[in-house]
Amino acid sequence: MSQACPLIFRQVDATVTRINTLFVIVVIIAFLVTQYSIVLIALIVDFALRLYGYKNFSPINMCSLWIQKKASLPVKMEDAGAKRLAAFFGIGFTIALLICSWAGIDIVGAFIAGIFLFCAALELFFGLCIACKIYYFAKKIYPKGFL
Repeated sequence: MSQACPLIFRQVDATVTRINTLFVIVVIIAFLVTQYSIVLIALIVDFALRLYGYKNFSPINMCSLWIQKKASLPVKMEDAGAKRLAAFFGIGFTIALLICSWAGIDIVGAFIAGIFLFCAALELFFGLCIACKIYYFAKKIYPKGFL
C-alpha cells in the first residue's frame, strides 16, 4: 500500500480482500460470457453490503472467509482505507457496466469490463491498487476536495 492511499485507521485482512477480488473477477467474466444483468445486480448488492458494514451478509465475503480458513491462508492486516476506496471504484465500474448492458452499448461495456478486470488483476496478483494512484492524482489536483 502506498502513502497515497486514504487511511481510515481500521484494519482488514488483505488475504480475504484478495480472495474477494478473485470472486469479483469471476463474476465479471461470468457476466461477459452470459450477458445476464442479474449477475451484475448481485455484485452491486454484494459490494454495497461490504461497503456499508454488513460483511456478514455478503456471499462473496463469507466464501472468502471460508476459503481462507479451509486453506489455512495467513492473516495479513492492512488499513481498510485503500480496500474501501477500491470497493467504491468497483461498485462504480459495475454500475457503469450494468448501464451499458441495459443501454445496449456493448463496445463501451466491454471496454469498461476490460479496465475493471485489469485493475482487479493488478490487485489480486501484485497488491497494486489503481484506485490509490487515482486518489493521489486527484488529491494533487484538488487538495481541499478530499480527506
